[in-house]
Amino acid sequence: MIKLTPVERAALRAEAHGLNPVVMIGADGLTEAVMKEISSSLDAHGLIKVRVFGDDREERIAIYERICEELDAAPVQHIGKLLVLYRPKKDAAKERSTKSGKGLREVTIVKPSPSGTKKPSVTKVLLKGNERVTQGGNIKRAKARQSSTKKTALK
Repeated sequence: MIKLTPVERAALRAEAHGLNPVVMIGADGLTEAVMKEISSSLDAHGLIKVRVFGDDREERIAIYERICEELDAAPVQHIGKLLVLYRPKKDAAKERSTKSGKGLREVTIVKPSPSGTKKPSVTKVLLKGNERVTQGGNIKRAKARQSSTKKTALK
């Protein structure tokens, strides 16, 4: 089980305030399928809320502690039927999220030598969101959008 400092726990509680419950635990209790779903949600989000449908407070506390022990998660908050859990995201998910999206991306350009007998030249270049690499290895920017002459005349 992960231990959090009071400052970390307070920051996570504030972050979890706007979240909706991701997993619901019903009358069957804590089954293997529910544990698997909680684990995959923790891998994807890191911080989740779980709703427990049941009126027995001691049973909810036992479920909370069991989840934290088995899934190596940190207990953040337990209010009524809501449980807030935290586990740091996996590294693979972070790598995947940094590769997609806007911004700069690194591209390796390999150009053959002009004579064809020497080694090809390899360069690494950072491309902006509106740039692309042509088949010849050159960098091109996207063309500016055409604007209507009628719309510009009305302005």
